[in-house]
Amino acid sequence: MPRRRPCLSGLATNPTRHGGRAILFSLLTNTIYLLLIAAASPIIAYRMIVQGKYRQGWSHKFLGLLPVRQSEEKTIWFHAVSVGEVLLLQSILPKLHEQHDDLKIVISTTTHTGQAVAKEKYPDCTICYCPLDFSWAVKNGLSRVKPDLLVLVELELWPNLIREADRKRIPLAIINGRLSERSFRGYQKIRPVISSLLQTFYLISAQSESYADRFRKLGAGWAQVNVTGSVKFDQVTTDRQNSQTENLRLLLGVKEHETVLIAGSTQAPEEDYALQAYESLKPTFPHLRLILVPRHKERFEEVARLITRKNLPLTRRSSLPESPQPVSSSADESSVILLDTLGELGACWGLAEIAYVGGSLTNRGGQNMIEPAAYGAAITFGPNTGNFRDAVLLLKDANAATVISDGQQMAPVFQRFLESPDLTREMGQRARQAVLPQQGATQRTVDSLLSLLTQSTESPKNTVITTNRAA
Repeated sequence: MPRRRPCLSGLATNPTRHGGRAILFSLLTNTIYLLLIAAASPIIAYRMIVQGKYRQGWSHKFLGLLPVRQSEEKTIWFHAVSVGEVLLLQSILPKLHEQHDDLKIVISTTTHTGQAVAKEKYPDCTICYCPLDFSWAVKNGLSRVKPDLLVLVELELWPNLIREADRKRIPLAIINGRLSERSFRGYQKIRPVISSLLQTFYLISAQSESYADRFRKLGAGWAQVNVTGSVKFDQVTTDRQNSQTENLRLLLGVKEHETVLIAGSTQAPEEDYALQAYESLKPTFPHLRLILVPRHKERFEEVARLITRKNLPLTRRSSLPESPQPVSSSADESSVILLDTLGELGACWGLAEIAYVGGSLTNRGGQNMIEPAAYGAAITFGPNTGNFRDAVLLLKDANAATVISDGQQMAPVFQRFLESPDLTREMGQRARQAVLPQQGATQRTVDSLLSLLTQSTESPKNTVITTNRAA
């Protein structure tokens, strides 16, 4: 039988969980983290100096000196690792405020790009870096923020953060929970540790039954795990004439007669594969336009140099104005477009007739293909899509996606779509029709969080918080 989730009133005094063993555990993890940082210091120094990474937020990360809570209003701390998790909150936060208008929101990120997008998208929220998982840093951070609820977006299991929140009787939740087969196999090797961590959570909202089953196999109790679906299905836009997409269409000089191919969320060498395919197809299909969108900001310059080395005309989105100007300021119609900005890929997918979703010809495990599918693009990706297994199965079952086996197969696959516009449209329509019925996860997630928040602040002492078992 799974252990009952902890009682709010008794956590801080449980000697079995928070006594000498907990101190030894913290000492062990702190030592391991310090050794890992020491071993990786040359790489960290290189990335700081050359790539500009890791330069900000040191007081947050190493000391936990997060912004101090200033009000008595209920506060939820969301930890969103990077850009994808940050953007996931766009549908959740407005619905939370609709039902709880005085709620205070704190958003922490791990990456610099996630931090930048969070500050842009949520100016009314408190934005900070998440403390590194040193016991003193997470203790300081939680003591300063004093959240009524700590929510991890998708999944990020840091032992000291979770144990310290549990010790302080702060309810923990995972939303839009995702656990790939690869991560599951890795966690199984340390199942006793993962099981003890998962059992501290009051709510684990999983994207699918298969993810929920993996959480349970790792030790989460049935009553903890809830299948809500993926919030990402609720964030998609199906209207290609929406204002953001139309703004990009004008800025990038995309004409109605052109066929747009977008290779988005790419990693090396996927941009090179896409450029090779483009070069081979452009003479036969002169109206083909290529837009490249690297996954990481740090690679924008690298990809720009790759394009220019091939003697292809290049237009960088960052060189264009924010809003459409006279035609002379738009992109050159013959150029390859590099979308080297943050937060615009979602709208840009609305320009694509053909979409290649990156991170799938590398060991990344794929990226989100739901957005281009909702716009009705013909979806392609590589074979390595373990991070989005359920979305891939959904599209495959609807005959709405094409798997490209390797970089050399890009050109033949794209050529087939270019030669058969009707096939391209049919594939796109099937993708859109597969996505739309999946919506509704946002409201289910918000309802679960508000129920948990209410119970955590109103339950009498010695009462165990409960959530409904998924049907």
